[in-house]
Amino acid sequence: MRFVLGFDGGGSKTQCALMDESLQICAQSRSGPSNPLRVGFGGALAAVCESARLAMQSANISAVNIAAICAGLAGTAQPDAQEKMKRLLMEEFPGKVVRVCTDLELSLESTGDGPAIVLVAGTGSAAVGRGQEGQILRVGGHGTLLSDEGSAYDVGRRAASAALRAFDRLGSNSELASKLLQATEVSDWQEFQLRANAVPDEVFPKLFSVIAESAGQGDATARELLHQAVFELVGLVRDLIGRLQLNDRRFLFLKSGGMLGRYPHFDAQLDRHLLEAAPQAEFGALAISPAEAAARVAVRLLPQPSAAQG
Repeated sequence: MRFVLGFDGGGSKTQCALMDESLQICAQSRSGPSNPLRVGFGGALAAVCESARLAMQSANISAVNIAAICAGLAGTAQPDAQEKMKRLLMEEFPGKVVRVCTDLELSLESTGDGPAIVLVAGTGSAAVGRGQEGQILRVGGHGTLLSDEGSAYDVGRRAASAALRAFDRLGSNSELASKLLQATEVSDWQEFQLRANAVPDEVFPKLFSVIAESAGQGDATARELLHQAVFELVGLVRDLIGRLQLNDRRFLFLKSGGMLGRYPHFDAQLDRHLLEAAPQAEFGALAISPAEAAARVAVRLLPQPSAAQG
């Protein structure tokens, strides 16, 4: 029996699915972030290898039994980044068939065939879709400097900026600002800035939970921040519907990412505006996880036995 590893990696975590060639999940695991643009290629490789180790350990399967790997990682959209990550994985897993793609491609892989759009709302943000003729396009997902609008990182950065500006104006912290500092485990804004400059990916995305919870409790500033995030995320979907020419077509619409399914106020607001933006869409849920989708891709990479061997 041959086995494969599928990875779904982003700015906050890496998930691994270990699967046999009959498509049965043998083990699943989780490790740290593996977006090479955020944590570097060494950090991304370490996270992928750690999740692989944990999954193989859980299933009591040796690396010698792994035949193929598919790693869907954020930050690998550019060919040079993709090739470098593939080379590193081939060195770490010699003799294995290796494919590297983006995490967005994995999300779309989970939708099956036909026109579909997936909105990814997590540490970063993007929308990826497949049109009537099978063409695949994405909107967003270009990183924190130029993109990721409406993402957890973006909400956290906006929240911290607004709180710091209010502190400069008033000389004291609001209740929301105090919660932001507490969540970051710092005592003041000077310490916050030092930490945010050093490890922004560990600071800003985690502030989304503070904003979402505060919005649910009626905080006006938090609600405005979430409203802006919803506006940005729905904008990604609107743009992609237009580019794929799906305005008057039925298509499958799915959502994925760590911002979703935990905060009723945010989910309800996002869903309401998505329904307005995509009235022709059939809203559904991912049938399988992106990590499982990656593992299924890896199974398809397995060399098929020759007729003589069969």
